[in-house]
Amino acid sequence: MNARDRIQDDLNRLAVEEAERPYIRAAGIEALQRLLPVAQRDSGQSRIVGCFLLSLYNGAAFPFPLTDLRGLDTALWNDCMTMLRLDRRPEQEVHEYIENGDAIWSQLKKDWAPRAN
Repeated sequence: MNARDRIQDDLNRLAVEEAERPYIRAAGIEALQRLLPVAQRDSGQSRIVGCFLLSLYNGAAFPFPLTDLRGLDTALWNDCMTMLRLDRRPEQEVHEYIENGDAIWSQLKKDWAPRAN
């Protein structure tokens, strides 16, 4: 494959990704709406989901060990993967996808940041 073909392949992949973007966004927002109530409870899975969402919000301040995802049931794990896909090329901050996101993430920080390590 020559350079021109590689460039064309890259452009084609970008066009497909761009066409999929509305579906990725919709699926991500739906996943976020399922994950948030879990993060707002107090269980082992709640801790994992809360820390995961904080990491999407600010990975430097709230690092997340990916092996923690092993502690999630399949549906929650799938929702986290959907969120990663949404956040791969973010259009906005994760907390901005939902109403009262600033307040919700502020509470997530209080609930899970001290226990994130």
